[in-house]
Amino acid sequence: MVERNISWPVKTRDLRNHHFDSTAWDEFTYRDDDIVIASYAKSGTTWVQQIVAQLVFDGAEGLEVAALSPWLDMRSPPRAEKLALLEAQRHRRFIKTHLPVDALVFSPRAKYLYIGRDGRDVLWSFRNHHVNANDAYYQRLETDPARGGGPFDRPKGTIHDYYHAWLDRNGHPYWPYWENVRAWWDVRHVPNVMLLHFAALSRDLAGQIRRIAAFLSIQIDEARWPAILDHCGFAYMKAHAEASVPVRGDAWAGGARTFIHQGMDGRWRDVLSPAESQKYEAMAERELGATCARWLATGEEPDQA
Repeated sequence: MVERNISWPVKTRDLRNHHFDSTAWDEFTYRDDDIVIASYAKSGTTWVQQIVAQLVFDGAEGLEVAALSPWLDMRSPPRAEKLALLEAQRHRRFIKTHLPVDALVFSPRAKYLYIGRDGRDVLWSFRNHHVNANDAYYQRLETDPARGGGPFDRPKGTIHDYYHAWLDRNGHPYWPYWENVRAWWDVRHVPNVMLLHFAALSRDLAGQIRRIAAFLSIQIDEARWPAILDHCGFAYMKAHAEASVPVRGDAWAGGARTFIHQGMDGRWRDVLSPAESQKYEAMAERELGATCARWLATGEEPDQA
């Protein structure tokens, strides 16, 4: 039942780049119990997809999560293929996006999970992703500037160079970071939106899974709980990485286990200078405000009201 007297998010723009095209959502038909898993990227998206899959399928083994839960706005494979796959699904659907909420067709009928992560950790994970991408990765990307894509090149320079370029050029070479976080933060009070955080999942995976289940109105079979919890752990996901990551990991040197890298935060602490770290912190507070910046840095549960 759709609640009244709520200011529901509205799509105000389209976004296109070398990775995604938001117009794919214009052709998607929602169902009442759909789940949308959103993030900037490299924030725990695959982890939350795994959690939702385990809740929907009651702790089952052998789930091809990446195939079950497509990134709808990704330029490849073709949107028609993904839309047909989703239309044919008869289980509760869960779809991935990396769009800010104002570039997404939003439905009061669905549930939305947004995952945040400190931008420094996002950056560290993204560079591993980018450095280890193989020729197949680049071949899948749209590189025609006339269509809103590319150029998208292999990374150059040191991690410090990469860090400063990402900050100074607003998410370069991927897409804007601050507006993505800010857009979802601003709708945290909407009743069918829940904010999650990578650090909170790391600190208390069991508690966060139960929190997600309650939000999604999924009753956990306690006899299956040990399997659900085990299958959502990093060790299980690393061992079964091909089932969890896009295109079974064939776009990265080392395969799917490269995509599911270390599952940890704070690797930047021993690399960045105090001044470099402060540069990020000052920018986060300026772009997001103190409360949101604190949530993004710590994962402490924000006030949803």
